[in-house]
Formats: sequence, structure tokens, C-alpha cells
Amino acid sequence: MSRIEARRDEDTAVTGTLVDRLLSGLPAETVLVDTDVTASYAHDMASFCPAGTPAVVVLPRTVEQVQHVMRVATELRVPVVPQGARTGLSGGANASDGCIVLSLTKMDRILEINPVDRIAVVEPGVVNATLSRAVNELGLYYPPDPSSWEMCTIGGNIGTASGGLCCVKYGVTAEYVLGLDVVLADGRLMSTGRRTAKGVAGYDLTRLFVGSEGSLGIVVRATLALKPQPPGQLVLAAEFASGAAACDAVCRIMEGGHVPSLLELMDRTTVRAVNDLAHMGLPESTEALLLAAFDTTDPAADLAALGALCEAAGATQVVPAEDFAESELLLQARRLSLTALEAVKGTTMIDDVCVPRSRLAEMLEGTERIAEKYRLTIGVVAHAGDGNTHPTVCFDAADADESRRARESFDEIMALGLELGGTITGEHGVGVLKKEWLAREIGPVGVEMQRAVKGVFDPLGILNPGKLF
Repeated sequence: MSRIEARRDEDTAVTGTLVDRLLSGLPAETVLVDTDVTASYAHDMASFCPAGTPAVVVLPRTVEQVQHVMRVATELRVPVVPQGARTGLSGGANASDGCIVLSLTKMDRILEINPVDRIAVVEPGVVNATLSRAVNELGLYYPPDPSSWEMCTIGGNIGTASGGLCCVKYGVTAEYVLGLDVVLADGRLMSTGRRTAKGVAGYDLTRLFVGSEGSLGIVVRATLALKPQPPGQLVLAAEFASGAAACDAVCRIMEGGHVPSLLELMDRTTVRAVNDLAHMGLPESTEALLLAAFDTTDPAADLAALGALCEAAGATQVVPAEDFAESELLLQARRLSLTALEAVKGTTMIDDVCVPRSRLAEMLEGTERIAEKYRLTIGVVAHAGDGNTHPTVCFDAADADESRRARESFDEIMALGLELGGTITGEHGVGVLKKEWLAREIGPVGVEMQRAVKGVFDPLGILNPGKLF
């Protein structure tokens, strides 16, 4: 028998033992071993992120089933990669060779909505839009709204500490997670946080898990804060002859103390891509389109004040929406941005660099120089109100030279963000894609401390290995 054949037999035996042990405590339908099926769970939506071959995919429906999986994984020293809807953009849900992929999409129950305490208790597989609509029916509001909100899950949102269009006013996911139930690497169940409006008992372990990308434990239940549902929002569109002028308007708006419910920027490349994809009739003559909204009791008056600031910054045209339907159409154009940019060349690398608002213009100008240097199409869409930019590199994955230039341009954009006093990720997470850049941002002492924290929760290193650092 050759060495290769012996290794194959050994791997088969290990997989067989693993599956048998999993099936000893799980229904057969929750354990997937068909290689064609398991291959479809190997990666998320990020480019340039290696993915391994999972040994098995498990789709648990209960906390006890998740505990069983982790006990087996600890016993056999098998890595576990937790997954939600795999809409991530950093490779954080990518499989490693021989791992258990733990897909939590079947744990999708809304367990409680409490209008008095203004909380919701949910399982990790609940889709963001499903929760939002459910609480809306009771006059409540769950603000975090990533662009993928119709697909992404609350568990995935927690794992990456995601944001969304409305975070300029309402904040990001971390600010709405009050408490968690977490299955640890050895199968124990731990509860963190609270249901109360206030609480400072002990270390804030809840915040520690938010953004940890499944590297410290498996979130199986979340208690989320809700807000009263605001009035419908009206949107204003302002056209600018340069990105710098649009960024000047953003600075004037924030300095003036205004609190829009969203403040989004689309550059010329993005506007044209959205028009090509959806024929929405956005103004292609503009160099930058700023979308602002208010959900106040008098949004028209607020938009008028904001529009005046845009004009003072050099807006060539300011057009407030006439009604909520027209407002929603403009927001749909913004939500289509990343899909539209992907259609330009077929593949994208989406940066997620957040810079101080005062340096936003420099970020846009620098990205434009990088696009020219590498002869690439790079569209920029941004949560301008909090400085979170998404420079999106469009390239043909079948063209080796263009793919190389895309990767190099991505790295230069990351470096630019750090030079401007920013961070490598505002909401997409580190995953595989940005491991090197995390080390650059936080430094060797920061990496040492983060590894030490992981060692406490995951001493065997079986939870989402190879991610973050």
C-alpha cells in the first residue's frame, strides 16, 4: 500500500469515527456527509480567501445538539467552523480541512418579543429582515441593517459586529446585544449579559463575543435591545462635482449637530454600475451622490436644513424625495451598490476601511489614485456619516494579471486607511482576508493579548482556526 493510500484510509477512518460519534447524539437528517453537498458550505462570499474541505456539515436545531457537537469535537480534537448564511466578505466562515462545519441556519426561532422591556430573544439563524419585520408589527425597531439584511442572520451579524445604513444615528450590532447564551469549546453552556436596561456585573463578556467571529464560542441565543419604531424616513439626494465637495458636505452636516438616520455616499463608478444593473435613472453626470435621510417628526424641515449645507459645500443639485415611496427607491439604489459593482467584471474585492470623517475626502482621493495606478475599476460606496468606506475592486478572476493587480490594490487601500488614522474593518470583520492587517493595526502586544484571550476560551484551538490571527 502506498503512503498516499494509507493516508487516505486513515482520513476515511477518522471521518467515519467522527460521523459515528456525531450521530450518537444527533438526528440523521442534521448530519450531511455527501461531498457535493458539504462542498457548498466551504466558503463565504469573499474573494482571495483559501477554504478547506469539511469532513461533515451539521445543522443543529437545539442548544443540546450544539453542545453534543462541541463535546465530540473536543474529544476527537476536530476543528469546528460556525456559519450563518455565509454572506460574509472576509472569509470568516470558510471551512478548514477536515473540520465540522456547524451551520446554525436551522436555529431560526424568534423566542420572545417584549414591548415593555423592549427586547427580543432570538436564535442565531434568524434572518435580520425577518426579525425587523416581526418587531415592526409591534411598533418596535431593530436598527442594525446590513446591506444583506434580507439574507444575513443575527448570529452572523453578532459574529462580525456588523453595521448598516442606519448606524450613523442608531449605532451598530454591538450596541444592541444585551446578553448571549454561548456553547463553549468543551460543550459547556454559558450565559452572559442581561435582560435589563442597565447592568455592570463583572467583565463585559457579551461585548467580547460580539465580533469574535466564532473563535471563542458558539452563540446559540441572543437577547437584543429594541427601540420604538420611528416615523418613516424621507431621503434627500445631493449631486456633487467632486468627491471632495461631497465629503465637505458630510463634515458640515456632522459639525452642525445634525443627526440624520442615514448619510450614504456613492461615487460616479457606483452610480453608473447601479444604473447599468437596474436602470434606475440615477444622475450619471455626478461625481458623487450623497443620500441623506431623517426619520424625525418633521423630516422635510430637517432635509431642508441639510440641503442648504450641501449647497454651501458646492452641491450642483439637491433633490428631496416627495414621499416615502420615492425615498425607498433611492435606498434600494444604495442597497444594490455592491451587487451592481460585482456585475462590472464578475468578481469583486470589497474593502471595509473606516477613517475619521475629517479624512474621508483623502480616503476617496487616495483610492482614485490607486485605481489609476493599477488600471482597475474601483467603485466607492460609503456609510459617510461614520467614515466607513467600501472601496470595491472590480476584476476578472480569470485574468491572472488583473487578479494580481486587484490584490495589490486592495492592500494599498488598507494601508491608506491606516495612514489616515483609520481601521482595517468597520463592520465586515477580519476573517482570513485581513489577518496580516489586523497584526499591523493592533501591534505585537495586541496580538499577544488577543491570542491569550482565545487560549482561555478555546485551549485546544478548535474554534474557527486560522481566522483573525
